[in-house]
Amino acid sequence: MDIKLKNKREKEEVQFNKVYRKLLLQVLSVVIIYTALGVAAYLLTTNLLRHFSGQNELLSQITEWIELHRGIGALVYIIIGYGAILLYYWNKPFQYLHEVLSATENIFQHKNDLVELSAPLKDAEAYLNQLKVSVQSNEHMVKEAEQRKSDFIAYLAHDLKTPLTSVIGYLSLLDEAPDMPMEQKSKYVHIALDKAQRLEKLINEFFEITRYNLQQITLEKENIDLYYMLVQMTDEFYPVLSAHENTIKLIANEDLTIYGDSIKLARVFNNILKNAITYSDLGTEIIISAKAIDTTVQITFCNRGKTIPASKLDSIFDKFFRLDETCPTNTGGAGLGLAIAKEIVSLHGGSITAESKNEVISFSVVLPIS
Repeated sequence: MDIKLKNKREKEEVQFNKVYRKLLLQVLSVVIIYTALGVAAYLLTTNLLRHFSGQNELLSQITEWIELHRGIGALVYIIIGYGAILLYYWNKPFQYLHEVLSATENIFQHKNDLVELSAPLKDAEAYLNQLKVSVQSNEHMVKEAEQRKSDFIAYLAHDLKTPLTSVIGYLSLLDEAPDMPMEQKSKYVHIALDKAQRLEKLINEFFEITRYNLQQITLEKENIDLYYMLVQMTDEFYPVLSAHENTIKLIANEDLTIYGDSIKLARVFNNILKNAITYSDLGTEIIISAKAIDTTVQITFCNRGKTIPASKLDSIFDKFFRLDETCPTNTGGAGLGLAIAKEIVSLHGGSITAESKNEVISFSVVLPIS
């Protein structure tokens, strides 16, 4: 953020320096033209008067008076002319400032009208219009995220009732029929447990939303054995992989290391792998590869599954965005996993991208080695 702010300030400084130089050049140009016109007018007038002064005594007296008082005349000419020029261009910056302030107000108004400034401020005009488009785009994204959040919470609130009703129902049956056959009792207990676990998952998603809204991510960096972290992660996901009939192939050198927050980066990789398993075809292989590229390390997660449309791929890292929005509580979580992953990677000075074509989905994380 500091680098972006610094670049923004430098850009603004360059733009205003351009305006200042243009204004200064205009002042110098007007002063030179005004002086040249004054000298030319004086020379032309005196030459004409000298030419005709021999024929008219009055013209001769006027010529003598002009020659006698030319210093005072020049001084008056300079004071009046230069004073007017100075006053005019002294007010120019305040006019420009007023235009910029008015344009700044326009940026935050919900209008489609673009900013229009004077000719010397065209660079600033382009910058402010770009800022206006960016602000409107961000507002639109925030509204969409809030709408997704509201819709998702509404779905969750509705879906909480279903497993809770089932748990209460089956437990009531067990309570009312103590002599129930063991086989039937075991069946009801299993269903009640399954519904209770479903209820727990939904409640955890509520907490996930709350944590995301309240948390401020801070990093505690250290040297990380990347290869060991990826191996450990694949071991931890073995039960989920087995249930989905997936396997993992890890392609990485054992000496790969990075400098970062191990807990936060583990969360990034877990979120991506969880997403890969959720949306992969049954019985397919998920490939995790890691390699050093110059001063960075690229970690790629690749799985086979339904191709993600380009329109959805652009929004896949947005908060509360989920691929299966028609029934948002069947698979995956609250739609925060990839948004959190992107935020953590950005804080590490890295980048995360997604590609999907020919039923192959890949996520690439690029992190600096040090």
